[in-house]
Amino acid sequence: MNNLQETVKNAMRDNGITPPDTLIFDGELHRFKDESGKQNCYYVAHADGRAAGMIGDWKTGLKVNWKAEGNYPKLTEAQRTEFKLEQQLRKAAENLRHDRAISKASWIWSRTTKPTTHPYLTKKRIKPHNARLYNDALVIPILNEGELVSLQFIDADGNKRFLSGSKLKGSYSQLGILDANKPILICEGWATGASLYETTDNLIYVAFSAHKLKDIAIYVRSLYAKGDIIILGDNDSSGVGQAAAREAALSIVGKYLIPETIGHDWNDAINMEVAA
Repeated sequence: MNNLQETVKNAMRDNGITPPDTLIFDGELHRFKDESGKQNCYYVAHADGRAAGMIGDWKTGLKVNWKAEGNYPKLTEAQRTEFKLEQQLRKAAENLRHDRAISKASWIWSRTTKPTTHPYLTKKRIKPHNARLYNDALVIPILNEGELVSLQFIDADGNKRFLSGSKLKGSYSQLGILDANKPILICEGWATGASLYETTDNLIYVAFSAHKLKDIAIYVRSLYAKGDIIILGDNDSSGVGQAAAREAALSIVGKYLIPETIGHDWNDAINMEVAA
Protein backbone atom coordinates (compact mmCIF):
# COMPACT_ATOMS: atom_id res chain seq x y z
CA MET A 1 0.00 0.00 0.00
CA ASN A 2 2.93 2.34 0.64
CA ASN A 3 3.98 1.94 -3.01
CA LEU A 4 0.45 2.84 -4.07
CA GLN A 5 0.50 5.89 -1.83
CA GLU A 6 3.64 7.13 -3.57
CA THR A 7 2.25 6.30 -7.03
CA VAL A 8 -0.75 8.55 -6.51
CA LYS A 9 1.23 11.25 -4.75
CA ASN A 10 3.71 11.34 -7.64
CA ALA A 11 0.82 11.67 -10.09
CA MET A 12 -0.39 14.65 -8.07
CA ARG A 13 3.07 16.24 -7.99
CA ASP A 14 3.47 15.72 -11.75
CA ASN A 15 0.29 17.74 -12.23
CA GLY A 16 1.22 20.57 -9.87
CA ILE A 17 -0.75 19.35 -6.84
CA THR A 18 0.78 19.05 -3.38
CA PRO A 19 -0.57 15.75 -2.00
CA PRO A 20 -2.02 15.25 1.48
CA ASP A 21 -0.02 13.20 3.98
CA THR A 22 -2.21 10.09 3.71
CA LEU A 23 -4.50 8.83 0.98
CA ILE A 24 -7.57 6.64 1.50
CA PHE A 25 -8.12 3.85 -1.04
CA ASP A 26 -11.88 3.32 -0.75
CA GLY A 27 -13.22 4.44 -4.14
CA GLU A 28 -14.79 7.57 -2.59
CA LEU A 29 -14.09 11.19 -3.50
CA HIS A 30 -11.85 12.93 -0.97
CA ARG A 31 -11.17 16.68 -0.92
CA PHE A 32 -8.03 18.36 0.39
CA LYS A 33 -6.49 21.82 0.51
CA ASP A 34 -4.47 23.46 -2.25
CA GLU A 35 -1.66 25.96 -1.75
CA SER A 36 -4.17 28.72 -0.93
CA GLY A 37 -5.62 26.69 1.95
CA LYS A 38 -8.93 26.07 0.20
CA GLN A 39 -10.28 22.57 -0.44
CA ASN A 40 -10.14 22.77 -4.22
CA CYS A 41 -8.21 19.54 -4.78
CA TYR A 42 -9.63 16.03 -4.76
CA TYR A 43 -8.86 12.40 -5.51
CA VAL A 44 -10.53 9.03 -5.90
CA ALA A 45 -8.48 5.87 -5.36
CA HIS A 46 -9.17 2.14 -5.11
CA ALA A 47 -6.74 -0.74 -4.61
CA ASP A 48 -8.90 -3.71 -5.55
CA GLY A 49 -7.28 -5.53 -8.49
CA ARG A 50 -5.50 -3.03 -10.71
CA ALA A 51 -5.29 0.09 -8.57
CA ALA A 52 -6.73 3.16 -10.29
CA GLY A 53 -8.55 6.41 -9.68
CA MET A 54 -8.65 10.11 -10.45
CA ILE A 55 -7.06 13.33 -9.24
CA GLY A 56 -8.20 16.87 -9.87
CA ASP A 57 -8.34 20.53 -8.97
CA TRP A 58 -11.68 22.32 -9.22
CA LYS A 59 -10.03 25.75 -9.33
CA THR A 60 -7.89 25.04 -12.39
CA GLY A 61 -10.20 22.48 -14.00
CA LEU A 62 -7.55 19.75 -13.83
CA LYS A 63 -8.97 16.22 -14.00
CA VAL A 64 -6.60 13.29 -14.54
CA ASN A 65 -7.23 9.54 -14.41
CA TRP A 66 -4.42 7.30 -13.17
CA LYS A 67 -3.66 3.58 -13.14
CA ALA A 68 -0.93 1.80 -11.22
CA GLU A 69 1.55 -0.32 -13.13
CA GLY A 70 1.03 -4.05 -12.71
CA ASN A 71 -1.83 -5.92 -11.07
CA TYR A 72 -2.62 -5.97 -7.39
CA PRO A 73 -4.38 -8.83 -5.66
CA LYS A 74 -8.12 -8.65 -5.13
CA LEU A 75 -9.12 -7.55 -1.68
CA THR A 76 -9.98 -10.33 0.72
CA GLU A 77 -13.40 -10.45 2.35
CA ALA A 78 -11.80 -9.30 5.60
CA GLN A 79 -10.24 -6.30 3.83
CA ARG A 80 -13.54 -5.42 2.16
CA THR A 81 -15.30 -5.60 5.51
CA GLU A 82 -12.64 -3.37 7.04
CA PHE A 83 -12.98 -0.82 4.22
CA LYS A 84 -16.77 -0.83 4.56
CA LEU A 85 -16.53 -0.28 8.32
CA GLU A 86 -14.09 2.60 7.79
CA GLN A 87 -16.49 4.18 5.28
CA GLN A 88 -19.38 3.86 7.71
CA LEU A 89 -17.36 5.44 10.51
CA ARG A 90 -16.26 8.33 8.27
CA LYS A 91 -19.85 8.84 7.11
CA ALA A 92 -21.12 8.87 10.69
CA ALA A 93 -18.45 11.43 11.65
CA GLU A 94 -19.34 13.54 8.61
CA ASN A 95 -23.06 13.45 9.47
CA LEU A 96 -22.23 14.53 13.03
CA ARG A 97 -20.24 17.51 11.69
CA HIS A 98 -23.14 18.42 9.40
CA ASP A 99 -25.65 18.23 12.27
CA ARG A 100 -23.48 20.47 14.44
CA ALA A 101 -23.12 22.95 11.57
CA ILE A 102 -26.90 23.03 11.09
CA SER A 103 -27.44 23.77 14.78
CA LYS A 104 -24.80 26.49 14.75
CA ALA A 105 -26.19 28.00 11.54
CA SER A 106 -29.67 28.21 13.08
CA TRP A 107 -28.26 29.76 16.27
CA ILE A 108 -26.27 32.42 14.40
CA TRP A 109 -29.08 33.13 11.93
CA SER A 110 -31.50 33.79 14.79
CA ARG A 111 -29.13 36.49 16.03
CA THR A 112 -28.53 38.27 12.72
CA THR A 113 -29.94 41.67 11.86
CA LYS A 114 -31.13 43.24 8.65
CA PRO A 115 -28.31 45.23 7.01
CA THR A 116 -28.95 48.78 5.85
CA THR A 117 -25.56 49.02 4.20
CA HIS A 118 -22.30 47.05 3.94
CA PRO A 119 -19.03 47.67 2.04
CA TYR A 120 -19.49 44.49 -0.02
CA LEU A 121 -22.99 45.54 -1.09
CA THR A 122 -21.65 48.94 -2.08
CA LYS A 123 -18.75 47.45 -4.02
CA LYS A 124 -21.01 45.03 -5.92
CA ARG A 125 -23.81 47.62 -6.34
CA ILE A 126 -26.49 45.31 -5.00
CA LYS A 127 -29.21 45.29 -2.34
CA PRO A 128 -29.18 42.97 0.71
CA HIS A 129 -32.09 40.75 -0.37
CA ASN A 130 -31.91 37.55 1.74
CA ALA A 131 -28.55 38.49 3.35
CA ARG A 132 -28.28 39.40 7.03
CA LEU A 133 -25.62 40.93 9.26
CA TYR A 134 -23.66 39.28 12.09
CA ASN A 135 -20.60 40.82 13.78
CA ASP A 136 -20.05 43.17 10.81
CA ALA A 137 -20.08 40.27 8.33
CA LEU A 138 -22.70 39.84 5.65
CA VAL A 139 -24.37 36.45 6.16
CA ILE A 140 -25.86 34.41 3.31
CA PRO A 141 -28.25 31.53 4.10
CA ILE A 142 -27.32 28.19 2.50
CA LEU A 143 -30.08 25.65 1.94
CA ASN A 144 -30.24 21.98 1.08
CA GLU A 145 -33.61 20.73 -0.15
CA GLY A 146 -35.15 23.86 1.32
CA GLU A 147 -33.64 23.53 4.81
CA LEU A 148 -30.99 25.82 6.33
CA VAL A 149 -27.74 23.82 6.56
CA SER A 150 -24.99 26.44 6.55
CA LEU A 151 -24.02 30.09 6.22
CA GLN A 152 -21.56 32.01 4.09
CA PHE A 153 -19.83 34.97 5.76
CA ILE A 154 -18.55 37.89 3.66
CA ASP A 155 -16.41 40.55 5.32
CA ALA A 156 -15.93 44.19 4.33
CA ASP A 157 -13.05 43.28 1.99
CA GLY A 158 -15.09 40.62 0.22
CA ASN A 159 -13.34 37.64 1.84
CA LYS A 160 -15.68 34.66 2.06
CA ARG A 161 -15.86 31.64 4.33
CA PHE A 162 -18.39 28.95 5.09
CA LEU A 163 -19.46 27.64 8.46
CA SER A 164 -17.07 24.85 9.46
CA GLY A 165 -18.36 21.29 9.01
CA SER A 166 -21.14 22.32 6.63
CA LYS A 167 -22.86 20.12 4.09
CA LEU A 168 -22.07 21.99 0.87
CA LYS A 169 -22.67 19.29 -1.73
CA GLY A 170 -26.06 19.98 -3.31
CA SER A 171 -26.49 23.16 -1.23
CA TYR A 172 -27.50 26.57 -2.58
CA SER A 173 -28.99 29.96 -1.84
CA GLN A 174 -32.22 31.14 -3.44
CA LEU A 175 -33.53 34.53 -4.52
CA GLY A 176 -37.01 35.24 -5.79
CA ILE A 177 -39.97 33.01 -6.61
CA LEU A 178 -40.95 31.07 -9.68
CA ASP A 179 -42.62 32.86 -12.56
CA ALA A 180 -43.81 30.22 -15.05
CA ASN A 181 -43.29 32.68 -17.89
CA LYS A 182 -39.62 33.25 -17.07
CA PRO A 183 -36.59 30.94 -17.06
CA ILE A 184 -34.92 29.83 -13.83
CA LEU A 185 -31.35 31.10 -13.55
CA ILE A 186 -28.43 29.30 -11.85
CA CYS A 187 -25.14 31.08 -11.15
CA GLU A 188 -21.96 30.71 -9.09
CA GLY A 189 -21.85 33.50 -6.50
CA TRP A 190 -24.37 35.29 -4.29
CA ALA A 191 -23.47 38.80 -5.54
CA THR A 192 -23.94 37.56 -9.11
CA GLY A 193 -27.29 36.07 -8.10
CA ALA A 194 -28.35 39.36 -6.50
CA SER A 195 -27.44 41.32 -9.64
CA LEU A 196 -29.33 38.88 -11.86
CA TYR A 197 -32.38 39.00 -9.57
CA GLU A 198 -32.43 42.81 -9.54
CA THR A 199 -32.09 42.91 -13.32
CA THR A 200 -34.54 40.14 -14.26
CA ASP A 201 -36.79 39.39 -11.25
CA ASN A 202 -36.37 35.71 -12.14
CA LEU A 203 -36.05 32.83 -9.68
CA ILE A 204 -32.32 32.51 -8.94
CA TYR A 205 -30.34 29.59 -7.51
CA VAL A 206 -26.77 30.27 -6.33
CA ALA A 207 -24.39 27.29 -6.50
CA PHE A 208 -21.41 29.05 -4.77
CA SER A 209 -18.75 27.55 -7.07
CA ALA A 210 -18.29 26.36 -10.64
CA HIS A 211 -17.95 22.67 -9.79
CA LYS A 212 -21.25 22.75 -7.89
CA LEU A 213 -23.27 24.10 -10.82
CA LYS A 214 -24.08 20.64 -12.15
CA ASP A 215 -25.38 19.33 -8.81
CA ILE A 216 -27.64 22.35 -8.37
CA ALA A 217 -28.81 22.16 -11.98
CA ILE A 218 -29.83 18.52 -11.51
CA TYR A 219 -31.62 19.39 -8.27
CA VAL A 220 -33.51 22.30 -9.86
CA ARG A 221 -34.46 20.10 -12.81
CA SER A 222 -35.90 17.56 -10.35
CA LEU A 223 -38.16 20.33 -9.02
CA TYR A 224 -39.13 21.76 -12.40
CA ALA A 225 -39.12 18.94 -14.92
CA LYS A 226 -40.37 21.09 -17.79
CA GLY A 227 -38.94 24.44 -16.67
CA ASP A 228 -36.67 26.60 -18.80
CA ILE A 229 -33.33 26.64 -16.95
CA ILE A 230 -30.32 28.76 -17.90
CA ILE A 231 -26.85 28.44 -16.36
CA LEU A 232 -25.14 31.83 -16.02
CA GLY A 233 -21.46 30.88 -15.82
CA ASP A 234 -18.34 32.97 -15.22
CA ASN A 235 -15.89 33.84 -17.99
CA ASP A 236 -12.75 32.54 -16.23
CA SER A 237 -9.34 33.00 -17.82
CA SER A 238 -8.71 29.35 -16.88
CA GLY A 239 -11.84 28.21 -18.72
CA VAL A 240 -13.19 26.52 -15.57
CA GLY A 241 -16.39 28.55 -15.33
CA GLN A 242 -17.24 28.08 -19.00
CA ALA A 243 -16.64 24.33 -18.91
CA ALA A 244 -18.66 23.89 -15.71
CA ALA A 245 -21.58 25.92 -17.07
CA ARG A 246 -21.62 23.89 -20.28
CA GLU A 247 -21.48 20.58 -18.38
CA ALA A 248 -24.30 21.69 -16.07
CA ALA A 249 -26.46 22.76 -18.99
CA LEU A 250 -25.88 19.50 -20.86
CA SER A 251 -26.78 17.47 -17.76
CA ILE A 252 -30.32 18.92 -17.72
CA VAL A 253 -30.81 19.68 -21.43
CA GLY A 254 -30.70 23.38 -20.57
CA LYS A 255 -28.88 26.46 -21.82
CA TYR A 256 -25.88 28.42 -20.63
CA LEU A 257 -24.63 31.97 -21.07
CA ILE A 258 -21.16 33.44 -20.42
CA PRO A 259 -20.20 37.15 -20.17
CA GLU A 260 -18.25 38.45 -23.15
CA THR A 261 -15.30 39.81 -21.16
CA ILE A 262 -12.63 37.43 -19.86
CA GLY A 263 -12.44 37.54 -16.07
CA HIS A 264 -16.02 38.77 -15.66
CA ASP A 265 -18.99 37.20 -13.94
CA TRP A 266 -22.54 38.48 -14.50
CA ASN A 267 -22.28 41.00 -11.66
CA ASP A 268 -19.32 42.55 -13.50
CA ALA A 269 -21.16 42.43 -16.82
CA ILE A 270 -24.32 44.04 -15.44
CA ASN A 271 -22.40 46.77 -13.61
CA MET A 272 -20.35 47.52 -16.73
CA GLU A 273 -23.54 47.86 -18.77
CA VAL A 274 -25.12 50.17 -16.17
CA ALA A 275 -21.99 52.34 -16.07
CA ALA A 276 -21.81 52.61 -19.88
